Amino acid sequence: MTSFSRLQKLALLSLGAVGGGLAYYHVNSDKKKGKFEVFNSWTTNYTPSVKWVKNWDHREPESIVRPERANKPDDENRYNEQLEKSKSKAVRHIFLIRHGQYNLEGATDKERILTELGRKQADLTGQRLACLDIKWDLLVRSTMTRAQETAAIIAKHLDKNIEVKDCQLIEEGAPVPPEPPVGHWRPEAKQFFQDSARIEAAFRRYFYRAPPDQVADSYTLLVCHANVIRFFVCKALQFPPEAWLRISLNHGSITWVSILPNGNVILRALSDTGHMEPKYITSR
Repeated sequence: MTSFSRLQKLALLSLGAVGGGLAYYHVNSDKKKGKFEVFNSWTTNYTPSVKWVKNWDHREPESIVRPERANKPDDENRYNEQLEKSKSKAVRHIFLIRHGQYNLEGATDKERILTELGRKQADLTGQRLACLDIKWDLLVRSTMTRAQETAAIIAKHLDKNIEVKDCQLIEEGAPVPPEPPVGHWRPEAKQFFQDSARIEAAFRRYFYRAPPDQVADSYTLLVCHANVIRFFVCKALQFPPEAWLRISLNHGSITWVSILPNGNVILRALSDTGHMEPKYITSR
């Protein structure tokens, strides 16, 4: 049986304590010399494999304000003042809600209505959103039947004065060919060609940092579909968009994304259905 030295055990325990998310340790053993070395990965010739693109939403102040041509101090001061005025000050919170379970046997969209369980899921999600005690600014609904029904049930639990909009851009579709491919799911190339542009346009419509004149944090609800939400999450976090199908989402689930004033993005919740009893949770 392989035996571990005290140093190796400490390294392994440290790995478990940190959880691998913040760091990992490399144990290098030299049996001949009887030496063991532990390296922190981020301090040993560390270079990010992918760097964050700060101007992903084209709202970085430096890309909006035209620099002054003159080199006078007053011109530079004016430029700096304009930069300051162009900075975002608030957080935009976007809640992505997947519709409830629906009738898969429907031949048309109108026949793909929520099942009894799907309506229960939507109701529980509405109750959960109400419990958050958030002043919602906008509720956007996909125009597909199952999303419309889900949004209507959720809206019963929210402030009656919430602004409600319908949006065809967030209808279900095939955003990009997934990687790795899924053998049993092979849409035609033209479907990707059509859906990709539409869903990309939806991302650009709803994902951006707050405008400079927005002083308070905002909260937007998007009631839509699994493929759309998964693609949005990948795009917002600057993950490879082809990875969207590696994410699983439950019916009636809550996914919460926050866009900070500096353009950084935080995923606060993904497919959260903790507000449902296990017997109500489904994904297909």
